[in-house]
Amino acid sequence: MSDIPRWAVTRTVKLASLPLGIAGRATLGLGRRLGGKPAEAVAAEIQRRTADQLFSVLGQLKGGAMKFGQALSVFEAAFPEEVAGPYRAALTKLQEAAPPLPARAVHEVLAEQLGPQWRRKFQEFDEKPAAAASIGQVHKAIWADGREVAVKIQYPGAGPALINDLNQLARVARLFGAVQPGLDIKPLITELKSRVAEELDYQLEARATRAFAKAYDGDPEIVAPKVLAGADKVLITEWIDGTPLSAIIADGTQEQRDRCGLLMGTLHFSAPTRAKLLHADPHPGNFRLLDDGRLGVLDFGAVARLPKGLPEPVGRLTRLALEGDADGVMEGLRAEGFVPDSAHVDAEGILAYLRPMLEPLAVEEFQFSREWLRSEARRIGDPRSPAYALGRQLNLPPSYLLIHRVTLGSIGVLCQLNARAPYRSIVERWQPGFAAPKLTK
Repeated sequence: MSDIPRWAVTRTVKLASLPLGIAGRATLGLGRRLGGKPAEAVAAEIQRRTADQLFSVLGQLKGGAMKFGQALSVFEAAFPEEVAGPYRAALTKLQEAAPPLPARAVHEVLAEQLGPQWRRKFQEFDEKPAAAASIGQVHKAIWADGREVAVKIQYPGAGPALINDLNQLARVARLFGAVQPGLDIKPLITELKSRVAEELDYQLEARATRAFAKAYDGDPEIVAPKVLAGADKVLITEWIDGTPLSAIIADGTQEQRDRCGLLMGTLHFSAPTRAKLLHADPHPGNFRLLDDGRLGVLDFGAVARLPKGLPEPVGRLTRLALEGDADGVMEGLRAEGFVPDSAHVDAEGILAYLRPMLEPLAVEEFQFSREWLRSEARRIGDPRSPAYALGRQLNLPPSYLLIHRVTLGSIGVLCQLNARAPYRSIVERWQPGFAAPKLTK
């Protein structure tokens, strides 16, 4: 499909095929189970086929379905291997590509946003998109002064399509449990809907891009593109060449994996201090490893504005948990609103719940892996687990929602990379409250 299916009925029919397909597979599975096939094998087959259909449909659509697919894809490492394996390639497609907008439509947007003489602003303009995502696509061009640039163009009708898709996905949220039992996507969809207006505002994205470019100007590890021009639905930035993170996840050397993991960790924890912003869209399509070893960061449409940097209690309570101070952790979590008054939990139980997920910061170097993430997903996501019962009594305060989601997404990517790095030292440097207080004489 070469254009956004703008009519609501078309998009709704496509999305409606998801629950119908899932129900059909469940009925087929019941029949096979009655025929003597093992229940586990039937469940695995239903799970795999559901995943295949899910990502096939999301990949055909843009708007909110594509945005949701990209957000979900960073958690691929947590899925069981028998499910993750068959559709890992489909996830990579969601991260890097989507059906392009026709050249005629591209020209119409450029003329509307940059004026009828828009071609005069470029020495060259590649009609074929270099990349496509949820609400826009990118073309490579040569700016009038000879610089290579990325021209980001918003799809016509992207706003209504995005909202409609997310509303439809919210209605069938419970069915995604067929892909990953215990996976609750409602909070993810709610958070995506709350950020729709910001992601559609390319002027807002331009300001965030400028802030990152200024904060990391001349940095030896991280680079963000400079903004050359912009309008409501078009954004022109410097072009950044490099190896996509998705390619490194698929075929990269261990040295490349470790380097990307180190720099992704550095970006996550340093940006709130340096740029007063957190890059909030950590899927692999937004990152490049440059030939000089720097991490190129793209797409600042989704950011968290943190004028005071990362919250100090996060670092302090993490340190106390690693030190085994159960009472201090409980007191801090209650003060921040993570433990509601109605919760029936004890301090040692809370510490036992938190401590395994903090293992990456308990050692000088840690290697993230799919196996580690799956183990944690089973521990806290299995309804039969004590950790699951305890976790359901905890609360996530609104001010921490986006930070939490981005952190989980970044961890998912690190696990896909299988990256080893000194993450503790990064957190000690950049996360307020984590480093041990200095003794005063």
